[in-house]
Amino acid sequence: MQDYSGYGEPPAGPTMPMPPMPPPPRRRVGALSYLLVALAAGALGAGSVVALYHPASNTSASAQPSSGALAPAPLPSSAVPQPGNASPGTSSGEQAIVNKVAPGLVIINTTLRYNSEQAAATGMVINPDGLVLTNNHVIEDSTSITAQTANGHQYQAKVLGYDVTGDIALIRLEGAHGLQTVPLGDSASVKTGDSVVAMGNAEGQNAIVPATGQVTALNQTITAGDQGGSVTSETLHNMIETNANIVSGDSGGPLANSAGQVIGMDTAGDDGGFAVQQPSAGYAIPIDTALAVARQIGQGQPSSTVSIGYPPFMGIYIGQGSDSNPQAQAEQQNGSFGGNGLGGNGFGGFNGNGNSNGNPSCDASDRNLAPVENIADVNSGTLILGTICGGPAAAVGMTAGSVITAVNGQAIGSPESLTAVVSKFRPGDTISVTWVSPSGQQTTSIINLTAGPPL
Repeated sequence: MQDYSGYGEPPAGPTMPMPPMPPPPRRRVGALSYLLVALAAGALGAGSVVALYHPASNTSASAQPSSGALAPAPLPSSAVPQPGNASPGTSSGEQAIVNKVAPGLVIINTTLRYNSEQAAATGMVINPDGLVLTNNHVIEDSTSITAQTANGHQYQAKVLGYDVTGDIALIRLEGAHGLQTVPLGDSASVKTGDSVVAMGNAEGQNAIVPATGQVTALNQTITAGDQGGSVTSETLHNMIETNANIVSGDSGGPLANSAGQVIGMDTAGDDGGFAVQQPSAGYAIPIDTALAVARQIGQGQPSSTVSIGYPPFMGIYIGQGSDSNPQAQAEQQNGSFGGNGLGGNGFGGFNGNGNSNGNPSCDASDRNLAPVENIADVNSGTLILGTICGGPAAAVGMTAGSVITAVNGQAIGSPESLTAVVSKFRPGDTISVTWVSPSGQQTTSIINLTAGPPL
């Protein structure tokens, strides 16, 4: 077995500023399924599967910001299965596997401040100094991440890097040392029919729950898309399929073999929402694949698929698509407000919201932003649907209805074009942005990009 204790950490760079967060809301378990997945091809036929990311209910309108970041409530002593303490209905063999793996798991809670959401999932400790493997969709759009270990200790976490196309992310628990790691296996040796145990923070209960099953297929391809959330569609290849009852909240958790070794990372599961001809299926990323990406991130090596650290952040809300006409962009978003029709990216593209400080020119999060009616009279450019209070764009006076026409002298048309240009920069870089206000005034502003939520 390979030794993964020597993971590095990317070179030091700008860290993401974490603004104060409101008190955590009461969690609405099982109310929402976040990522819709359909089987792409194969013998199983049509079906619906959901990624294991569990959004919680929103905070009430009267909630006030607190002085610290979100932290989950302490785990009860029985939350993580302990050696020798079998749960009712748990076999001795299953409990032995849990005893080996569960001490190396963490319960992850994230705040998506600009999306007015919170979420819960799972992670696996792969290094005693706090490197944790999880899914990209677990940390996507997060503005605060906390993780709680089996002994109840809570850590703030920062994102070291992620692979959107592979749905893999590596985070670091700040200040962690001497953590117990999960026992790692070899996914190349997995065979159909092997007995497995899936574990994770099932339904966001702040407890690690095991589920037994068998490997039912290998090398599966699934297409993942969001269901009322901010994750865009993606195709995942070479997945391990299992009939273990993988459910919402298990994302980033382990799929372990009968020897108590992790051979996969829980990623998607059947939601039972459609009539299907096969038993419920869950899907896991082979651990060899996930660890290869984690090693690349740990060495600070970006690629066409792997991003290191946090993305650049302008602090604007924009739409999606390739249409360069601002009026058409506005019309496209008419049915999106109150849902999740806006694109998610590091410098805009969340859902907008009326702000909490009484300033109508900026937005605090994504709850109440209305369709933009007063739009700059230009034929091409990216329409700003709102600006985030305290962000770089709001600081130079951009407002909803403004249209960005150029970055560093390069013409900008559709939201896609703005995304492509700005994503080439890093937090801390300075760019020149030409924009037209709703009143028709053209301005060129110098914007200092900050670190934004991971994509």
